[in-house]
Amino acid sequence: MINTLRALLKQKGYSLTKPRLIVFGVLAGKEPQTMAEIIGLTANKIDRATVYRTIELFEQAGIAHRLNIGFKYKIELTEVFNGHHHHLHCTACGRTFPLPANPMLETMIDTVASKADFAPRGHQLEIYGLCQNCSKPS
Repeated sequence: MINTLRALLKQKGYSLTKPRLIVFGVLAGKEPQTMAEIIGLTANKIDRATVYRTIELFEQAGIAHRLNIGFKYKIELTEVFNGHHHHLHCTACGRTFPLPANPMLETMIDTVASKADFAPRGHQLEIYGLCQNCSKPS
């Protein structure tokens, strides 16, 4: 993963610095996170402004992308690192979970786009509801 990160940064003319490696480590292998969560996890290592600049660079370089969740957003690594997937978002606790890959769903999305004479370049799907913990009766 680190070699892929280094290569993507190099393509854009950047190097792999310690702050970039720290932010990448916070995102790697985890569910999507808010900027507040990322800043909290990097608090004693790098400053807030560096986190924002790093995330912006990661978005431009195709390393990370935003998931628009309501009027907020979360950040996660792109398909280069996580593979293509969709999300389940709990409206009660705010957690976002990856939805297991489903080839039938992908075929349906492609079919709908094709019938509309549309050539998609990508897509995101977020399903909103209650997670297992939040849907339990109290």
